[in-house]
Amino acid sequence: MNDKIKFILASNSPRRKQLFGLSGWEFSILAADVDETPFEHEAPRDYVIRLAQAKASAIQARADADAFIIGSDTTVVDGREILGKPVDEADARRMLKQLRGRTHQVYTGVAILYRKNMLIDLSIIDVPMRDYSDAEIEAYIQTGDPMDKAGAYAIQHPEFQPVSSLEGCRAGVMGLPMCHVLRMLKPYDIVPFADVPAACQSLLKYDCKVSPMILSGNLSTGN
Repeated sequence: MNDKIKFILASNSPRRKQLFGLSGWEFSILAADVDETPFEHEAPRDYVIRLAQAKASAIQARADADAFIIGSDTTVVDGREILGKPVDEADARRMLKQLRGRTHQVYTGVAILYRKNMLIDLSIIDVPMRDYSDAEIEAYIQTGDPMDKAGAYAIQHPEFQPVSSLEGCRAGVMGLPMCHVLRMLKPYDIVPFADVPAACQSLLKYDCKVSPMILSGNLSTGN
């Protein structure tokens, strides 16, 4: 059955493309253009789920009627504050200093739209940041990497390496928790062509402790 299924990823993110590709499924990309401004007093979980749904819905009219459309949205949350993409270098500097040496959360909402059915799931990961220096912040900002990242950082950046350690889903921090996606597709008897947890850990060079619990349904939100 899998070879007849059409998947569409509603994102231009190279990270999400790479992570979804771990499944071995063929898929197309149709980027969704949605307003990512949070509503006033909107809770982080409501925010990422709303945007994931909006991204999937936004491209449905351009997609094949029988396609599975995957939308995802990720944001960095410090307390109740949603830290989106920085507006300029000063904003990136502020965020990085705010997060330094402390633990925050990364929320990723996933929505899968199939015909009229919308499935949703949520990953929440505790992310402890290391105590990087002001000089490291400046050098990282000069790379340009923080400017299109929620919270002004990428966990996978090879030089900056902002995170001290991680026990939750590393793929979720990068934007697409694939074990959540696999669990969401189980009701349709859809299975990947590859060992996704093993491929994910190999790609990210990370020993994941939570994938069995996520896949079994015993862990829904990371940590």
